[in-house]
Amino acid sequence: MRAVLQRVRRARVVVDGAEIGAIGLGWMILLGVGRDDNAAIAAKLVDKVVGLRAFEDAEGKTNLSAADVNAEFLVVSQFTLYADLSRGRRPGFAYAAPPELAEPLVQHFAELLRARGFRVATGQFGANMDVELTNQGPFTLVLATDPWT
Repeated sequence: MRAVLQRVRRARVVVDGAEIGAIGLGWMILLGVGRDDNAAIAAKLVDKVVGLRAFEDAEGKTNLSAADVNAEFLVVSQFTLYADLSRGRRPGFAYAAPPELAEPLVQHFAELLRARGFRVATGQFGANMDVELTNQGPFTLVLATDPWT
């Protein structure tokens, strides 16, 4: 799995002009699923995301985790994180999981966050989405459970 995390003050997803998910302070996560990913890999990534000390304490140092600040999560499926740009100018997506594998794993990832007590909003799998956010910092991290190809 590959994830781009953006620490946000707020974020939302709009589909066909209607807001389908929104959060306040927390992580906006673009989540890509690879062909070999599974539920165990999703759980390891959730552990990493939840434990990251990336929120500021009273002294302005990034010492606090998502649980420490009661963070919210917006999880948006993003198969393009598996783009192969090694040849030509048009990305290939052979490394991305097919929808029948990716969709349940994105949902599983969100459910694992909910099971830890976090408020989680999601995008709409396969939809053309408008994602709006106010990146706080800016603070952006890239995580991967596989080596970048």
